[in-house]
Amino acid sequence: MSEAARAGVSLTRLGRIDAAMQRYVDTTPVPGIVTALYRGGELVQHRSYGVLGPDARPMGTDAIFRIYSMTKPIVCVAVMALCEEGRLQLSDPVARFIPAFARLRVHADGAQADATAALRREVTVHDLLTHTAGFTYGWLEYGPVEEMYRQQVAHLSDQPLADLVEQLAALPLAFQPGTRFRYGLSHDVAARLVEVASGVPLDRFLQERIFDPLGMVDTGFFVPAAEHHRFAAMIGARDPADVKASRSLELAAAGQFDWISDPQTDLEYRPHQAFRGGHGLVSTAGDYLRFCAMLLNRGELDGRRVLRPDTVARMTANQLPAALLPFEVGGREQRGYGYGLGVRVLLDPARGRHPGAAGEYGWAGAANTYFWIDPAEQLIGIVLAQVRPAGYFPVADEFRALAYQALAA
Repeated sequence: MSEAARAGVSLTRLGRIDAAMQRYVDTTPVPGIVTALYRGGELVQHRSYGVLGPDARPMGTDAIFRIYSMTKPIVCVAVMALCEEGRLQLSDPVARFIPAFARLRVHADGAQADATAALRREVTVHDLLTHTAGFTYGWLEYGPVEEMYRQQVAHLSDQPLADLVEQLAALPLAFQPGTRFRYGLSHDVAARLVEVASGVPLDRFLQERIFDPLGMVDTGFFVPAAEHHRFAAMIGARDPADVKASRSLELAAAGQFDWISDPQTDLEYRPHQAFRGGHGLVSTAGDYLRFCAMLLNRGELDGRRVLRPDTVARMTANQLPAALLPFEVGGREQRGYGYGLGVRVLLDPARGRHPGAAGEYGWAGAANTYFWIDPAEQLIGIVLAQVRPAGYFPVADEFRALAYQALAA
């Protein structure tokens, strides 16, 4: 009996994934894709399509990708590991660990662009993990605070994490802590907390506490020289002089896709010190599957425990009050979903955009990387590409739909 049959997956319907993914690489600017589907303890699908880059080398299933915001759940696991040890608590004020945060101010709505007001309460660790602290991203276009980020934060992309966080402490928050959800640099601040609370750099903490125990041999902040031949290039519609999301979408609509990231000139091509919590990791489908399998197995994999089961349950439970639902990211409403500690969480399948059972959780990355974990179906799906802007080509949506239709009734 095949792995798919043992896991309750139809081989015939599973084959539809191949046709769909190949169609993207044949008919769109998407150069290459890797997919993985895991159900009931069995790897039922793991395929590659297309090419690694402009030299047309075939994409392999072991290709290394920039996973961008799929870094966030990994960093949140690191934070929760420290919470288990009593070195952090979700209720702790961030200023207890980063003194500059005691001077934080908030942008005064409706006032002059640079007008600020005092915080009504301190920013907490919980605020960071749930994106309710008031930090934002410069590519968003809500107002004056995003413009400040575009002018004052973008140039710190290759600076040490401590420098970035100190700069953020000097800028106003976009809103009072706890009053709104806004996707942003909160998890980068959380990554700095990991360094301060543990006393070791972020890369070392992740390596020793997550990657090594889980056997994630290809995951880190750079690609070793011996593996450069597996590092995928990235294509996209992006004006380097304008980081606004709307401009990328305009260029995509005009069909202006180019190779925008040469692995040999990327930050991730060699060792560096610009660690981040919101993006920055590179990984493979196989490695990230091991991380997901640990979460699906309630914090343990192959006899190595990373988190307690109750900690995983907290991470994957909605943390947002009803007044902040549905939350949105860059203007895209996440219908039917709440947000946990680093992951979206499906609350209402009838309102959700995708198939899946209540309790499904996961996240995505800026270059069309995406994962989900469905405990009710004992299912993990991962799809990796390197195309910006995220979601312009619905590769992940189609892979997910075809994964569910392949499940036996």
